[in-house]
Amino acid sequence: MYKIETFEKQMFTMYQLSNQDETSWITVCPERGGIIIGYGTQGEEKLYLNEETLYDRKQNIRGGIPILFPISGQLPDGQYHWENKQYHMPNHGLARIHPWEVIETYAGEDKAFISILFESSIGTKEAYPFDFEVIFTYTLKNNQLLIYQTYRNVGNHPMPIYPGLHPYFKAQSKVVSIDTGTTTYYDYNDGMTKDFSGKIDLKRLSESVVLENKRTDVDAKLDDMDVHIEMAKDFHYTVLWTELDKEFVCIEPWTAKTGEMERQDELIIVEPKQAFETWISFQVV
Repeated sequence: MYKIETFEKQMFTMYQLSNQDETSWITVCPERGGIIIGYGTQGEEKLYLNEETLYDRKQNIRGGIPILFPISGQLPDGQYHWENKQYHMPNHGLARIHPWEVIETYAGEDKAFISILFESSIGTKEAYPFDFEVIFTYTLKNNQLLIYQTYRNVGNHPMPIYPGLHPYFKAQSKVVSIDTGTTTYYDYNDGMTKDFSGKIDLKRLSESVVLENKRTDVDAKLDDMDVHIEMAKDFHYTVLWTELDKEFVCIEPWTAKTGEMERQDELIIVEPKQAFETWISFQVV
């Protein structure tokens, strides 16, 4: 039997989904960008979280699993052009800096889930001139975290998106063994495409690297932690990033590479009154 509990911490309402013996769990803070701040399996927390950044609304959260929407990554000079107009967009978009609304929760015999909603507003339209509804459903089943995503265009104009996720996994070592089916990676530190042997040392890299997903499953190893990711075919890339003095490594599924809103080669276009649906699953042991 699964259960859902709520608790208050530092003025935020947290939702914790867990199995009966509390050996697996996810913890969600809807008010801070709909973020998952905790994901545990086998009785151990698997995600890194800098709590100071969580409780300070002026800071971007370092840790958990931030939601990247409508863009993943950065834009040149923080801006893009759409239909001959210029807009400014924060890194990784708007979802992680706006509150989300809880619309449904469920706890049953074999799983628990929480569904949350992010809608367009006057504030979002300054950076992104589209009417949207985004629904994320976080499901915990055994030690698996499933994230179902619906990106709905409720406006009258085609809506460009290239969403992603930004998981911070606990790790002391900066060496990542990872298999995405590719034999090369792109290094944002020097702008070069390089041969990939299955392992990358991020220790001296201030910027991220990106690997193409040749399959719909990715396996990675961090210290003694195994990370298995399954995803819809929409997630074409896996981005790796860390900070030298912090005990985390980010393994990030993205639908397009950074700067895509300006290139417009791999944009996902959601037509008016239509929805784009996709999913990702994490299993960490």
